[in-house]
Amino acid sequence: MKHWSLIQAWKADIGGTYQSWFLWEERLKNFRSIRRGLQAVVQEIREDKFGNAYRDSSLETVVHSIAEQRQIFKGADHAFLWKPKLRIPDIYEDRANQVAFGRFLDVCLCCQSEEEIVAAIREIDGKKIKGLGPASANLLYFLHPTVVPPTNTAIIKGYNLLTGANVKLGKWDEYLAMRQGTRTLNDTYRQLLSNDYGALAGLLFDIGNGRYGVTANADGRLDWESDLAAIRAENAASQKALALARENDHTHTEIQGWLRDLGMNLGYDVWIANNDKGRTYQGERLGQGCLAELPLALQQNQGASLISLIDVIWLSKGEGKIAAAFEVEHSTSIYSGIVRMLDLALGFPEHGNASFFLVAPDAREKDVRAQFARPAFSRVADLDVRYLGYDNLKSNREAIGRFGSGLKGVIAISSALDSHRVAA
Repeated sequence: MKHWSLIQAWKADIGGTYQSWFLWEERLKNFRSIRRGLQAVVQEIREDKFGNAYRDSSLETVVHSIAEQRQIFKGADHAFLWKPKLRIPDIYEDRANQVAFGRFLDVCLCCQSEEEIVAAIREIDGKKIKGLGPASANLLYFLHPTVVPPTNTAIIKGYNLLTGANVKLGKWDEYLAMRQGTRTLNDTYRQLLSNDYGALAGLLFDIGNGRYGVTANADGRLDWESDLAAIRAENAASQKALALARENDHTHTEIQGWLRDLGMNLGYDVWIANNDKGRTYQGERLGQGCLAELPLALQQNQGASLISLIDVIWLSKGEGKIAAAFEVEHSTSIYSGIVRMLDLALGFPEHGNASFFLVAPDAREKDVRAQFARPAFSRVADLDVRYLGYDNLKSNREAIGRFGSGLKGVIAISSALDSHRVAA
């Protein structure tokens, strides 16, 4: 408990961050406004209304609110200011990077667990977006103050002095390793500090600014090198998994894009799954030009939330009647997609003439047919779900879109999934 007296002195210091910021009545009020502001940033990015400049953007409003959080966050906007000569941070003119940043914020707004937050950090780190580094943790702090500590030059300097570590500014892996050490410190002195990492960050900020005469001492070191090595090993494994997931996701999004364009060419209104609308396909939002909302009759159904997640739905132009529903199953189980199709078919008998397609790689056809032969899928036989292989879709989609009409062309390149037989 070497630092016990230091923390007690800091808490009693009228000029220290504990008294002047952490106990400040307005501090907690800003959490709510910053969360609302970040929701606006995500919405603008999703709708491609964010713009290509920092000034007068929704992000500037949020970061300005953070920078007003007394001395500890002074200069918080520096990392987000648009520096045109350096083209950093590269979230204003690169649409794909902008979408990735929006998705990062959206995940962190919605998730609750520490694992999800760290996974989101690793994913955005893997994008290697120029100029977008751990300064983003200051945004996350106001969403998850008991999970994500804030960071800046003074906080890092204070942490290095107090622990003997050698954290460098600007690298996510070093930030995550510092976060591990921060958690250890906070757990050790929890009685004097808080569940909210802002308290400890304030102490480190004051130490880093030289308010207290603290020098690094080997007796107080955390195992920095060990933490960093562990984080880097976890990051490497995570990036490998993310690379595979991104490859699958790209293929999934690409197939949805093919079906979107084909449906439009055939004269249908097109619905893209709610959770996929903001994905990037050929430089634009996947949901571009598609229905923003399900028809009212579908919205009012009990299963609307599940139906809204069907990958692609084609509806008769202006009438809202479902013509076809498509579930794209690149590498995952087919169960969730079939459940959504069942909800759609059984919940809306008036759409009884709709066609249902399971779209998957050609190599998965035998596996898909085997799954359909199981008793669990006996009810699905009534839906006349058809199998549509990637290769057939890729080879024929342009000709069908140009010369076809209705669903005839798509039905012609697909095959029935009979639950009572398995392909040889």
